[in-house]
Amino acid sequence: MRLSRYDVPHNPLPLKGLRIAVISDLHAGSPFTDEEKIDRVVNLTNAARPDLILLTGDYVVSMAPMLGGRHMPVPIIATHLKPLRARLGVYAVIGNHDRWDDADGVSKALRSVGIVVLENQHVTLPTPHGPLFLAGIGDFYTSASEPAQALAGIAANTPVLCFTHTQDVFPHLPATCALTIAGHTHGGQVRLPFVGRLKVPSGYGQRYAAGYVREGGKSLFVSTGIGVSMLPVRFGVPPEVSYLRLK
Repeated sequence: MRLSRYDVPHNPLPLKGLRIAVISDLHAGSPFTDEEKIDRVVNLTNAARPDLILLTGDYVVSMAPMLGGRHMPVPIIATHLKPLRARLGVYAVIGNHDRWDDADGVSKALRSVGIVVLENQHVTLPTPHGPLFLAGIGDFYTSASEPAQALAGIAANTPVLCFTHTQDVFPHLPATCALTIAGHTHGGQVRLPFVGRLKVPSGYGQRYAAGYVREGGKSLFVSTGIGVSMLPVRFGVPPEVSYLRLK
């Protein structure tokens, strides 16, 4: 597991130098993601001293258990995430596996340890350069995304930092979401030399598989995340905490 550093080359927000740590797709209880692994993720993230921490969903493994995996109770997952610290706070959205499992239970557990869950909601964060709007958008894959609700009350010409679980919502977002951060894909989970990513869970194929994308004046960053689902293997896509810096 590694901390991967990325520069956002087209800074669409009225800030410079903001450092954002992204923890995506823990899938706690899946093979290779036990309590000790979560603690390592937390320690790695805190050591990087980000200004803001975003959790982009899929904290659990739902549906049929994988070979080598086990069910990890959500309160235990939340307890191990509790030590996360950032100057502007720790915020979360709900992923498709969380919704299949128990979205309300996941939200309640995260909130109980001080993590703010934003489901089609936004908050205003104070910064030395003025307020920053942060909007959490519900999961597109499970038809829970309501961008208009999440951005309600924000002037149309105001750039907002948006985050969500499934990246496929990006083309449907207004220009107000100047930078959107997502997960879900695991970067394809398997990436072979000379062949590339075998399969990306997206209606757009490889277009939003991983990393930074800029389209139509908007920016998207897709984290490849930590855990596994469906198949108990990662190859060519190492688990990572993504660390973004606004240039």
